Amino acid sequence: MQDPKSKKSRHYCHIAMGANLPSATGTALQTLKKSLELFLLESLQIRRISKWFNTPAFPANSGPDFVNGAVVVETDLTPTEVLAALHRIEAEMGRTRENRWEPRLCDLDLIAYDDVIWPDLETFEEWKSLDLPSQQTKTPDQLVLPHPRLQDRSFVLVPLNDIAPNWVHPVTGITVSEMLAALPAEDLAEISEIST
Repeated sequence: MQDPKSKKSRHYCHIAMGANLPSATGTALQTLKKSLELFLLESLQIRRISKWFNTPAFPANSGPDFVNGAVVVETDLTPTEVLAALHRIEAEMGRTRENRWEPRLCDLDLIAYDDVIWPDLETFEEWKSLDLPSQQTKTPDQLVLPHPRLQDRSFVLVPLNDIAPNWVHPVTGITVSEMLAALPAEDLAEISEIST
């Protein structure tokens, strides 16, 4: 299947951001803010930026707390081009990819691209239904959109709710604010807004 690109030339992407290690740029927060400066160079025009939040590492006790945020960008790139651009920004900030769910200098995840389901509904459902042990060891060999576990992750939904509460999941028909409200209270208890 080819990269989806409708007749319209502009597309909106939701991107989750996270870091829990200092980099050559500075603290985790400074690194994420610096990474935003590179978006326009990659044809990613930032339209909205969330507040920043302290969140526990996932899985629990797997490293220092994270700084998390989210952005909405406008672009004429295809989904795989957006993903490649995000990987280049991560690399520029010093990110390497060695172990799954390792502490990170800069983590930029493409959560959604318009209302595209990619590569198909069957693949999305397969990755959405993985149990936690499988999630820790398996990595898809292609981009899956929307992110198959965004509805389970408070560290994604809290910042995303700050800038796109009414975005509707193209598979479930549920908004970001509804997904956030469905999470257990304990998933949200240790998340706090960072004063900047």
